[in-house]
Amino acid sequence: MNTFSLIFISALGLHWVVQLWLDRRQIRRILAHRDRVPPAFETFIPLAAHQKAADYNVARIRFGMIESTIGVLLLLAWTLGGGLNLLDQFWRGWLHSPLALGVAFLLSAFLLMALLDLPASIYRTFVIEQRFGFNRTTPVTFIGDMLKSAILLLILGGPFAAGVLWLMQLAGAWWWLKVWALWMGFNLLMQWAYPAIIAPLFNRFSPLADLGLVQRIEALLRRTGFTSDGVFVMDGSKRSSHGNAYFTGFGRHKRIVFFDTLLKELAPEEIEAVLAHELGHFRRRHVIKRLLLMAALSLAGLAILGWLIVQPWFYAGVGISQSSAHAALMIFLLISPHFTFLLQPLGAWMSRRHEFEADDYAIEQSDGRALVRALVKLYRENANTLTPDPLYSAYHDSHPPAPLRVAYLQRRLNPSTA
Repeated sequence: MNTFSLIFISALGLHWVVQLWLDRRQIRRILAHRDRVPPAFETFIPLAAHQKAADYNVARIRFGMIESTIGVLLLLAWTLGGGLNLLDQFWRGWLHSPLALGVAFLLSAFLLMALLDLPASIYRTFVIEQRFGFNRTTPVTFIGDMLKSAILLLILGGPFAAGVLWLMQLAGAWWWLKVWALWMGFNLLMQWAYPAIIAPLFNRFSPLADLGLVQRIEALLRRTGFTSDGVFVMDGSKRSSHGNAYFTGFGRHKRIVFFDTLLKELAPEEIEAVLAHELGHFRRRHVIKRLLLMAALSLAGLAILGWLIVQPWFYAGVGISQSSAHAALMIFLLISPHFTFLLQPLGAWMSRRHEFEADDYAIEQSDGRALVRALVKLYRENANTLTPDPLYSAYHDSHPPAPLRVAYLQRRLNPSTA
């Protein structure tokens, strides 16, 4: 161990303590308000549904606390415990090409980590989600998803990892700029490929059959100046009873997707309002802003890695005996979140601000009261907590808490009462 080892352990410990502290605050807050529906929701959400949501959220958080503790122990085992070093030495005994060695190391590490996470994923799906009536995933579907994800990692991750490592090894001192360009290009490719190629591997997408709803959506698109490659219904009920909708794609190739579970719960005018909200993200350029922020953060991160990769103490501090591009990359990916976690509230704040802006757009382009009704239905059906802890929410929530969001919409709809 060296000084960096102590810094790493301190950052990891601080992150873990903050997470557990926030989780305990959230649990206490939810349980303290479990026996009464907040006044703003009393008309729409029965006490039994409110209590189910409270119990569901508490169960998820308590299991998350166990997961985060196990995650800390696993990370220590991978780093200071010598796990990554053993994996690196294993592949060095078989492969002599630095590029082949690096790709094998990265892919095998990710696959092993996914296997170690498998018990937790099984418990979340078949115990917690099942207990509260949300799970519809069968063991066959679960195993199929796991195998498809592993194959995609090999097909997409292998060439991408090879390209990154090749640049890191041969592109000189400024390799990180070229890796950044490759990373951004890969992200833009995925913006197009995910809805068109990858998502259909996991779900069935059928054209929306309700002609009246299609006409309503087409009128909204004409009114707002959007085009799409179609309106599709995704068989979300294949895995869960949770509902959602999204507007996705790149450039002119965008598609509207509704979960079948959402269509069963919402009226046509409510579906239109939800879609108007999603369109608002594009009209207010939230997608581009998030892409630019990711570009800036990834560039800064790669620049830091460009400095760390030549520092012997960086490897020694986390238990790696031989420096290499692939080891530096893996270490950085594993430990950087524990040094940057205090920035998470800033990202969550920006995301919540974008949600309010998209709500404003939805009010302008559709029935705002229908949006409120839709959100309340989704809170009820998805078992979102109506009584979050403010600090927990500020740290974790990418969407405004239910009370704040509904109150905001009602003020916008009734400015004279604000």
